[in-house]
Amino acid sequence: MQTQQTIKPANHNWLFWLGLFVLFCYGIYVLRSVLLPFVAGIIIGYLLDPWVVKFTKMGMNRTLATCLVLVLLIIILVPAVALLISVINEQVSRFVSVIPEYLSALAKKIEPYINDLQKNYPNFDAEKVKLYIRSNLASYLKFLGKLAQNIISGSFALANIISLLLITPVVAFYMLRDWDGFVLKIDSLLPRKNKKSIREQAKEIDRTLAGFIRGQLSVCVLLGSFYSLGLYFVGLELGVLVGFIAGLISFIPYIGSISGFVISMGIAFAQFDSIGPILQVVGVFAVGQFLEGNFLTPKLVGDSVGLHPVWIMFALLAGGVLLGFLGLMIAVPTAAVIGVLIRHAIRNYKHSSLYLED
Repeated sequence: MQTQQTIKPANHNWLFWLGLFVLFCYGIYVLRSVLLPFVAGIIIGYLLDPWVVKFTKMGMNRTLATCLVLVLLIIILVPAVALLISVINEQVSRFVSVIPEYLSALAKKIEPYINDLQKNYPNFDAEKVKLYIRSNLASYLKFLGKLAQNIISGSFALANIISLLLITPVVAFYMLRDWDGFVLKIDSLLPRKNKKSIREQAKEIDRTLAGFIRGQLSVCVLLGSFYSLGLYFVGLELGVLVGFIAGLISFIPYIGSISGFVISMGIAFAQFDSIGPILQVVGVFAVGQFLEGNFLTPKLVGDSVGLHPVWIMFALLAGGVLLGFLGLMIAVPTAAVIGVLIRHAIRNYKHSSLYLED
């Protein structure tokens, strides 16, 4: 009877935590369409909390420090975003207007290769290929250009944008102001038997998230600024937009730089007649990769984060498929948490009798 009484509560504990986890995941999936501004606010609160802590250590009230940090953020971000949107919108409009010229230049450059194919392969119908390019490619590019212009001008996903603008700052304010209180309340609810172990894992999770998210965000901003300015001074049409996107998605290993390079080279071949500007575009991405690999990532992110690039790519893909943009936002934090828990489980396993016994 005593053995049954000791085993039964343990089984009940596992069932309770498993059921709570499943219910939590189901709730996120059901409410995924309304969670975006709240998750964005929580992430902003987490990223800005160290700055609020610095001001509070200087003797400032927590509420006043929160207001000061958010005001400084707004002062910096709003003009920068407005300037970026205006520049990108102007570049997209200009690009849409010169598409016929680009297509004509691109067709002239491709025509010798098509003729060579026809010489080597008599059954290859070069005229049909040329006709397809002229009739379809122009309409596709114009459609994509107008779609991008509509997205940038704010007519796309208006409800989500409004909710982000109205709800996210409020959530971020309360998260920043009450962050310490939230942490203390969660800490008071931890099981007393495992409180020390959970705290250690929470500190490791915080270190991983802080090292990756804050560091990688800095890398993305710096790389996006470098690529945008570099391609802009080279004279590449849509250079600011392509550079910004390449920097923005550089947190996905290799995807950001490769995508930006391929798109930039496609535009460069269509736009430029000489090899000089094309080589300059190559040079911008070569220098960007050198800076990222040798200075930005080692200094800002470091090697102790513990998130493998393959694990990050899988998490982003799975999050995007399951929850859309919300899934992309929480993919890396979730991957960090799972990674810490797996490492903790492996350490426990290596100290267990299951591993040590011969």
